[in-house]
Amino acid sequence: MSGKTTMTTFATDSILVFLETTAAGTLAKNHAELLGAAAGVGTPVALVTGSSDALEALAAQASEAGAAQVLTAAVDSPVQTAPLADALQAAFAQVQPQAVLLGHSLTSREVAARFAVRSKLALSVDALEVSRDDQGIIATHSIYGGAYSTHSAPTFGAPVITVRVGSIEERAEAQPANSTALEVAPSGKPEVEVKELVAAQTTSTRPELRSATHVVSGGRGLGSAEQFDLVHQLADALGAAVGASRAAVDAGYIEHAAQVGQTGVAVSPQLYVALGISGAIQHKAGMQTAKTIVAINKDADAPIFEIADFGVVGDVFKVVPQLISALEARKA
Repeated sequence: MSGKTTMTTFATDSILVFLETTAAGTLAKNHAELLGAAAGVGTPVALVTGSSDALEALAAQASEAGAAQVLTAAVDSPVQTAPLADALQAAFAQVQPQAVLLGHSLTSREVAARFAVRSKLALSVDALEVSRDDQGIIATHSIYGGAYSTHSAPTFGAPVITVRVGSIEERAEAQPANSTALEVAPSGKPEVEVKELVAAQTTSTRPELRSATHVVSGGRGLGSAEQFDLVHQLADALGAAVGASRAAVDAGYIEHAAQVGQTGVAVSPQLYVALGISGAIQHKAGMQTAKTIVAINKDADAPIFEIADFGVVGDVFKVVPQLISALEARKA
């Protein structure tokens, strides 16, 4: 596999950032935080893929978010990962970066794995932070249900790192537009055949759970699917996404897509509100990196209080309506 561009020079401390494009043809919401993470350890160089007619606008958006240079590659499908890995491999050959950053989303995780295997590079997944020491780039992780923080770094080559969505607060300064078209020779690697893409129909105005800055989650303590509506009411008052513990999902209070935890979605919002959630280790693994955690539970010994920044011991059906009223009063 080979790729080529016009003659372009790149900084010796370049960090190559793969910016995922959604099925709707826009940059994924985590593009700014990935570029912010890269800017903290080197010079961000973005790889943007998409349809030919959208690349100019996507490249401009990447520059605005802090990419010092942008490489663009025309790719027909945002869900077929072999062509995306081809583009990343071609970009890597051009840039020779000190690290490669991608989001920890379904598509980007697969691109990262394909690329790392092809290039025989070390892969670090679900990083919460990216830093540097005198030997190179380091990824920080939360493991064993959040019981430990660990650091990973390869002893050879550039690390390939997937970064948890919402975990990076830093943002890079906007840069002048500077994009170069990247020619990518198809590798011919096996790929699924996509016959049709159909957007899921939704009427919700709430933010997407994985990338939301505010999340309200409910647990078994809500008691029923009908009473779980209290979670929705508080989420609407806060402009938050709705999550749930596995116990609430298993009880049928809400669909599995809302499950937060080790076997669900991992989130790192600015605010996480837990209603009637005991705080099993599997749930804490998916949310304890939130910047501020508020727990409301009638059990004073619930494990969730061990990691909460603010805790209220009380009945959610008495506390939460008062909280909603106070929030609505502030809006008036």
